[in-house]
Amino acid sequence: MNYTLDFGALLSNGYPMLILGGLMTTLKMTALAWLLAFGLGSVLAILRMLDRRPLNYIITLYVAFHRNVPMLVHILLWYFGVAALLPMALNDAVNRWGGEFLFSTIAIGLVTAAYVAEDLRSAIRAIPDGQLEASRSLGLSYMRSMRKVILPQAFTIAIPPLTNQTLLLFKNTSLAMAIGLIELTGAGREIESATFKTFEVYTVVTALYLAVSLLLMFGGAYISKHRAAAAKR
Repeated sequence: MNYTLDFGALLSNGYPMLILGGLMTTLKMTALAWLLAFGLGSVLAILRMLDRRPLNYIITLYVAFHRNVPMLVHILLWYFGVAALLPMALNDAVNRWGGEFLFSTIAIGLVTAAYVAEDLRSAIRAIPDGQLEASRSLGLSYMRSMRKVILPQAFTIAIPPLTNQTLLLFKNTSLAMAIGLIELTGAGREIESATFKTFEVYTVVTALYLAVSLLLMFGGAYISKHRAAAAKR
């Protein structure tokens, strides 16, 4: 028996709103995890450049742990492990707010922060040491030198790898489906289970992932081109 394509079946029973809701959850998770990853990653990169041995050991351990353990394991560790260590009242409050969303966002953000820290550290090391020394000789503190002189250049250099990290972060949000979060992939699975329209459902889901990924890629390319042009002025 031939399989008959029927994309119209996805337009009933509230399925479009389920897909849209899953997409919005994915985008919110991506935005919050991105803020955590890039904020923490920037701090780790700056602290790493201080070259203090005990601090370097701690940051190296953090980076190694988060880069060498699968993302899914981190999500499961936070959802089942860390949640079990919380006081009962706090755990109940988190679950009422949305534990699946919160813990998966934290896990994805912390893992991505390890990659962001390394990308930024590489970018900082690409900047001549004389620039930091010159800014310090002008009376700027280490942190102000980093904020006003070094980091703006480092972010420009690191835009391509940071764009890649953003893409990976966006796609890794699909792993939250493993703990029951109805993000984009989870919404697709719910609809597929109800309609058995596997090809149609995952074609739509794939198209949405591709559309957002392309927007992120083009956005990164535009920012990189704009920053490069501004640096030449």
